[in-house]
Amino acid sequence: MKRRSAWTVMGQLIGLVRPLAPFMILAIFLGTVGFICSTFLTILGGYAMLDVLGYRVSFSLTTLFTLAAVFAIARGFLRYGEQACNHFIAFKLLALIRDKVFRALRRLCPAKLEGRDKGDLIAVITSDIELLEVFYAHTISPAAIALCMSIIMVLFIGNFHPLLGLLAAVSYLVVGIVLPVFISKKNGTSGNRFRQHSGLLSGYVLDSLRGLGEIIQYGQGQQRLKKLEEQTEDLLSIEEGMKTRTAQGTALTNTVILCFDLAMLAVTCGLYLSGNIDFAGIVIPQIALMSSFGPVIALANLGSTLQNTLAAGNRVLDILEETPQVAEVNGKAPVSFEGACCEDISFSYGAQTILSHLSLPIQKGKILGITGKSGSGKSTLLRLLMRFWDVNDGHVRISGTDVRDINTTNLREMEGFVTQETQLFHDSIANNLRIAKLGATQEEIEIACKKASVHDFIMTLPNGYDTPVGELGDTLSGGERQRLGLARAFLHDAPLMLLDEPTSNLDSLNEAVILKSLQEERGDKTILLVSHRESTMGIVDTVVSAEQGRLS
Repeated sequence: MKRRSAWTVMGQLIGLVRPLAPFMILAIFLGTVGFICSTFLTILGGYAMLDVLGYRVSFSLTTLFTLAAVFAIARGFLRYGEQACNHFIAFKLLALIRDKVFRALRRLCPAKLEGRDKGDLIAVITSDIELLEVFYAHTISPAAIALCMSIIMVLFIGNFHPLLGLLAAVSYLVVGIVLPVFISKKNGTSGNRFRQHSGLLSGYVLDSLRGLGEIIQYGQGQQRLKKLEEQTEDLLSIEEGMKTRTAQGTALTNTVILCFDLAMLAVTCGLYLSGNIDFAGIVIPQIALMSSFGPVIALANLGSTLQNTLAAGNRVLDILEETPQVAEVNGKAPVSFEGACCEDISFSYGAQTILSHLSLPIQKGKILGITGKSGSGKSTLLRLLMRFWDVNDGHVRISGTDVRDINTTNLREMEGFVTQETQLFHDSIANNLRIAKLGATQEEIEIACKKASVHDFIMTLPNGYDTPVGELGDTLSGGERQRLGLARAFLHDAPLMLLDEPTSNLDSLNEAVILKSLQEERGDKTILLVSHRESTMGIVDTVVSAEQGRLS
């Protein structure tokens, strides 16, 4: 995770507000006027008290009470308007940020997301983004309101004597800036640690739920539960420390405010005794200072509560700023499929070499079979043809054009890829298939399913093609999921089909139906078929063997 200072995170998050700047300005205006109303309610009370005691004031008692009533009513409407604007900004921005994050994940997938903890990713795109509501609804405009109110109150109090204005300025500065910075530094990296541990716990829970069958089968329930309790205790310990420091920060803030109130009383009394101010100069500045700390107290509290939010923001920014390993290509001339080839390509995952100086022609209209031991680079080769990664050396070409110079959308249209694991969404069978072709008709879907030998099975289900498959396709067997993956490939109807162990979970009868369909497609399709099964290799035109990153 990239280390950013709190100021850097706040600056980048504030930059996202630009599209909603008018609403933010309105929120600041309404909030400032609202605090003026609430603060001057008590100041008007002070003037009323002076009037009752016989001191000369600028307004009659009736006028003072009328103004107080107007301020009290206006305060409610202004507060509502400020909060409405802030929360509109917050929830609108959260929607925009979610959109940005999903776009970023799409750019990063699959190379940069391979091996990432899925539970941690889920925590980022759910709870971490949700926490930013605190920043957008309760941080930006309150900080601006506190600045505006501090300036207004310093001028008002300083009108009685410059020394009083200076004291007010110092008090606002200490409570609104010095204390939050001090409290934030005292908290250290606890916010980042909390969000990281929260992501780890989410990942552990998700992993446990997915493997619940194996956990029960092998009697590992108590072991997993113990580990879950340990991670939960670690998270609670971090949270306890954060809440303790929050309470200490609140106590410190209230103590400092009380000290400044006493200091104002001492200074006003001294100025009164020296004849520099009258009795009103004691009462009104004292009341004004005591009633005007609301906006800066909100900033002081952020010193502890904002740590968690900024840590969440830092994790979100990590995804938004992550550089994709393979950049999408746009603006190139369209390419039609006329064959493919790999020319002296080499590829490695970090320091581990997978393919070394491999060359492979893929002729149009042919079925090419690839066999070999697990880990010999067969699946990696298919992913390089899909340009999930870029080769370290050499060229992967489609119709003579390097895949790095083909528009990404164009490349995806020319290729259909079936992996060993078919991912299904918690939706109907028909909608899961339409991912391959959004505008597909029911007839097209059924033709694709017949080719994949899955149509008859679907028709036995209660709702046919409208039957939901459950989360991750858990209501289906491995073979049924695999056949649906093949149906997607047939529906996509790409000229180049890349099939990675497409019949590994199928019985002989279903394998035979699918192989027959592939043979019938050979006139229009070029097929690259990876498999360990000899029966599957029976339909190929040429078989090559992958050994130690080379083909023979």
